[in-house]
Amino acid sequence: MDIIVLKLGGSVLEKLPDSFYKTLVQLKQDKVCQPIVVHGGGPEITKALNKWTVESTFVDGLRMTTNEVLEVVEMVLSGSLNKRIVAHVQRSGGTAIGLSGVDGSLLNASPVDAKLGYVGKVESVNTDLLQTLFHHGSIPIISPIGIDQQGQKYNINADMAAAAIAIALNAKLAFISDIPGVIEEKEGNSFVHPQLTKPQIESLIQREVITGGMIPKIQSALSVLEAGVDEAVILNGCEPKDLLNYIQGKQAGTKVIHEEGYHD
Repeated sequence: MDIIVLKLGGSVLEKLPDSFYKTLVQLKQDKVCQPIVVHGGGPEITKALNKWTVESTFVDGLRMTTNEVLEVVEMVLSGSLNKRIVAHVQRSGGTAIGLSGVDGSLLNASPVDAKLGYVGKVESVNTDLLQTLFHHGSIPIISPIGIDQQGQKYNINADMAAAAIAIALNAKLAFISDIPGVIEEKEGNSFVHPQLTKPQIESLIQREVITGGMIPKIQSALSVLEAGVDEAVILNGCEPKDLLNYIQGKQAGTKVIHEEGYHD
């Protein structure tokens, strides 16, 4: 059974309809594919940091993470948000197991850059643990906190964590957002790019069509391609039919593809 990693952006979590979770459960139960959810939680983390007056800054789109920030990030991601998604799946008739990259050393991490503090990157994924969960009929719900061999925990960008898991499992990767894909405006009209290659993406970033939080999503999608996965896609989770259409091979969202696979 094919595996699909679904990365849920923090901004879309409150907007996802019940039908989205029912779609995930149906895909699993009908053995169409095995879903895995990796989630962020930027807005809720910011809210919690503000509530406890913990200072936090961003460098190149990544949250600089001190020990104090890490405690809040882990509490929000691995605690309230992770279990909220688990509850949504189970209310929709499925079985979900919530865990972080710390559990079972699921995400073995190392620091990205000393200037970012405890911001990590994934060095390896415990795929045996995920396979065990699959065989028990579960949908894994993963928060992107990693751990190294010394027991130090790291805050990992959720897009990057989802990409690493997809690479390790040779899975498809879908970034679930609250927008239908990469949108560009021309002459007062907006349109969604159905597919993009690396040169096109680089051009869109340079022209500032792709900005902000879309940059790590696109870069993660490219990293998956470079590791040998065929494609990644950015989908609108508020339209669950987009996920179904994508899995069925129909046009949905923005695919990020190898240059040789491009066609107009």
